[in-house]
Amino acid sequence: MFRGEVDEGGALRVRPRPGDPDPSPLLDNIPSAVGHRARIPRPAVRRGWWEGGPGPTDRRGRDGFVEVGWDEVLDRLAGELRRVRDAHGPRGIYGGSYGWASAGRFHHAQSQLHRFLNTAVGGYVGSVGTYSGAAAETILPHVLGPSGPVSKGTVTWEQIGAHTDTVLAFGGMAIKNSAVAAGGVSAHIERAAMAAAARRGTRFVLVGPLRTDLPPEADARWLVVPPGSDTALMLGLLHTLVVDGLHDVAFLDRYCVGWEVLEEYLLGKSDGTVRDAEWASGITGVPAGEIVELARRAATGRTLVTVAQSLQRAEFGEQPVWAGLALAAALGQVGLPGGGFCYGLGSIAYYGRRKVAVPVSPLPQGRNGVREYIPVARIADMLLHPGEEFDHDGRRLRYPHVRLAYWIGGNPFHHHQDLGRLRRALGRLDTFVVHEPAWTATARHADVVLPATMTIERDDIGATSLDPVMSAMHRLVDPPGEARDDFTIFTGLAERLGAGPEFTEGRDVRAWLAHLYERTRAGLLRQDLPAPTFDEFWAAGEVELPLRADDGGLLAEFRADPDRKRLPTPSGRIEIGSRTIADFGYPDCPGHPAYFAPTDAPDGRHPLWLVANQPATRLHSQLDYGAHSAAAKVAGREVVRIHPVDAAARGVVDGQVVRLFNDRGACLAGARVTDDVAPGVVQLPTGAWFDPADPADEVPFCVHGNPNVLTRDVGSSALAQGCTGQHTAVQVQRWDGPLPPVRAHEPPPIEPRGGRR
Repeated sequence: MFRGEVDEGGALRVRPRPGDPDPSPLLDNIPSAVGHRARIPRPAVRRGWWEGGPGPTDRRGRDGFVEVGWDEVLDRLAGELRRVRDAHGPRGIYGGSYGWASAGRFHHAQSQLHRFLNTAVGGYVGSVGTYSGAAAETILPHVLGPSGPVSKGTVTWEQIGAHTDTVLAFGGMAIKNSAVAAGGVSAHIERAAMAAAARRGTRFVLVGPLRTDLPPEADARWLVVPPGSDTALMLGLLHTLVVDGLHDVAFLDRYCVGWEVLEEYLLGKSDGTVRDAEWASGITGVPAGEIVELARRAATGRTLVTVAQSLQRAEFGEQPVWAGLALAAALGQVGLPGGGFCYGLGSIAYYGRRKVAVPVSPLPQGRNGVREYIPVARIADMLLHPGEEFDHDGRRLRYPHVRLAYWIGGNPFHHHQDLGRLRRALGRLDTFVVHEPAWTATARHADVVLPATMTIERDDIGATSLDPVMSAMHRLVDPPGEARDDFTIFTGLAERLGAGPEFTEGRDVRAWLAHLYERTRAGLLRQDLPAPTFDEFWAAGEVELPLRADDGGLLAEFRADPDRKRLPTPSGRIEIGSRTIADFGYPDCPGHPAYFAPTDAPDGRHPLWLVANQPATRLHSQLDYGAHSAAAKVAGREVVRIHPVDAAARGVVDGQVVRLFNDRGACLAGARVTDDVAPGVVQLPTGAWFDPADPADEVPFCVHGNPNVLTRDVGSSALAQGCTGQHTAVQVQRWDGPLPPVRAHEPPPIEPRGGRR
């Protein structure tokens, strides 16, 4: 959360909310975004679509645009929505809108789009899961419970500071990730919490290839393992617990099902392979003696096993989540304060916090009349293979034939993998519609681009169920040109489609904000707490919300009484072995945690692991052109970190531009030589706007440093079909030729209004 003001010279200044102990540096991206040349001032339509009408084409991303008036574009777009609906039904429309458009509850992009499509069109093909966490979100309900309730409000930073002796942080808990949270963050507490715990004696163990995945304040022991090997280490730890008799047999008997299946796998009774410390050492590179020592330490005192979201954004990503839970269960500490298991702690700011004790209202979306859906990361598969069957979470489904995709509040050229394939997939659409504040790669590949406001250009309410402050998000500056907020755009479309009253319910923005606020106010009144009216709240700027007790939530209740407080799993217990998953018959996700060697691994041609994680200088790809993001680039390009040994072998020095490549594509990046990454690993964050040297190339070459030209577009497994964008194999070489210009933040060719139609 932040405060902003416009000075006498008209410049926007922002400052953190008072009392925030560790403000996010991402705030520095905001002032420079005002009036930036990358902003979209007026509606623009791809020339080929405006003149030739809808239809599949390979011209998306290559054509110039024509500026048109709002009435013209809304009339044409309403007609296209009506055509697709009448010819193909609502199932011919994909309601994308995946992303982080705003912390506000009313101007929440997905909610606005889905409400519009439900009320004005009759529904849409939707998606399930997230790019961030689909593998975990799918497997956790089978084995522990829905990812939200079992990860939020169970283990808190206060508990860790008071009770935890050892934190086994698989994938770490990078401070850059906890800088943000949906709904806003009033106080960034993670760094101080880890420092306080370390001072008290908590031992943090970081497992992963990147030293910076825990802050220096944690004083962590760094166990270097290659990407994709965490599950092997967990199994080696489990084997040691079993053979040393350190596993909690009483806990496993009372609170779990399926342990015997995993134990047979560990001991090699099922297939002849013993998953002991020596076996794990051969995969991870961690000496067997260290694995044994770590297992014995974990069995002493209060131990917390955390699994970062990054681990499951990979091939077989379900397995480290499941194996981490099994490790915590074998230690017998699930449901104890500061112990047991927590998925995602440190991956985003709202983990590790207590929940608020009053409701926070989202914008109601209405009912979707279309039952068909896709796993969110399978959009290219859907567009390229309509009608084909696919597996997902025990069901055999078919990809619908989508003709129109409507996307707001997100940038699939940031989230999605194998951008060459994504571009080919978007070419199959009749029409691609985007609301965007700026000329991202998504906007450049759209047919209809409607300029949308940014958070600072509209009124909203910032709130989340895991932060004690509800904030009045006052409009700070005027939007550029003719940009409108999504609600206003959809109101115009809904009126043209005869659904204006249904969409707006007779409320303007101010009335909607007051309506959403009232549910929270009623909750405060029920608890006899100060409950300002909406006008009072709006004038004050914020209201404090009460927090629930730090009681461990769902998992603590289950531990206290497993018969009356059963878990929401098929058995009501922790499912270390799952009969449900076993019966699905998926070879890449059997009925117990298992290790699978990555298939997209380094080889002689592409000998380095690439870790494509989240950036430290922006939220995903938002405000990539902002001052903080731009200042961190090298020669205007994203930074790739490489170990000194790997750099020396390639003649690369710090600050030099290098080329990363594999068979899917290539990109340029500025090298930072550092021993904060493991040998054999390079790290290039996502979020640099895709900037192809030649938009016509089938194999893309991004001159700006977007790693998703390199990553593979396959599902994590048949169970979740989650994103696998975290890891891939690449080669790196010096770039000694002339540097191509970076044009990512420049507008595409646009013919002004009044030009040739």
